[in-house]
Amino acid sequence: MLHQIHLSGKNIDYQLKRSRRRSIGLKINHRGLQVSVPFNLPITDIDSVLRNKADWILKKLATWHNKIPLNSAGTEHVNGQYLLLGGFWKPALSTCRQIQMTPAHDNAATISSDFDTLFTPEQIRKWIMAWYQQQAVTCFSERIALYAEKLNVPKPSFKLSQARTRWGSCNSRSIIRLNWQLIQLPLYLIDYVVAHELCHLIEMNHSKAFWKLVASIYPDYQQARSELKKYKFVHPVTTM
Repeated sequence: MLHQIHLSGKNIDYQLKRSRRRSIGLKINHRGLQVSVPFNLPITDIDSVLRNKADWILKKLATWHNKIPLNSAGTEHVNGQYLLLGGFWKPALSTCRQIQMTPAHDNAATISSDFDTLFTPEQIRKWIMAWYQQQAVTCFSERIALYAEKLNVPKPSFKLSQARTRWGSCNSRSIIRLNWQLIQLPLYLIDYVVAHELCHLIEMNHSKAFWKLVASIYPDYQQARSELKKYKFVHPVTTM
């Protein structure tokens, strides 16, 4: 249920969810402020907690507002263009009247007037999603091989992920998962995530030893880690 509260001169909308929980939980993501409370907690008590947390709430909301949105699966970013490795691409018709992706600055490749009659929106969405995944598999495989060699470890297996909360992960079986939406980011940020996850093959933690290992194969990791925070996904994603 949608509610509103006045915090520091601003009207803040929030989604209120009542459940069997015993305490108040606050969550801020691309959807805004979400508040989870016990069933019988009065609105006055809820608003009191929110006012006490006003500085934190406003700061987190501003952080999300300033992040750069990435494409959802098959969602246009701007003017029919799609992000790949930090650059924009657009769908066009090939000479055999099939969908192909071309750099957005390529004025020679245009969408034919009968493009929409040849393909349904769902067909286009599925094709672009498959294109993203193909690009991701090729790119991630190459970058994993490169940084595995730097780390002097065998190239591990990897899988594409649609995780809602992570850029990547590495499990105890040495299988790396990388979120497919990483392919939309510049290559140096992909490299950081790859290096980060590879280092978990040796250090399954975030200790000083782990970060020293990351720095040994990706010296600018702190800058890349900071830059990742500028991006947001359709679902909230934690940076590492």
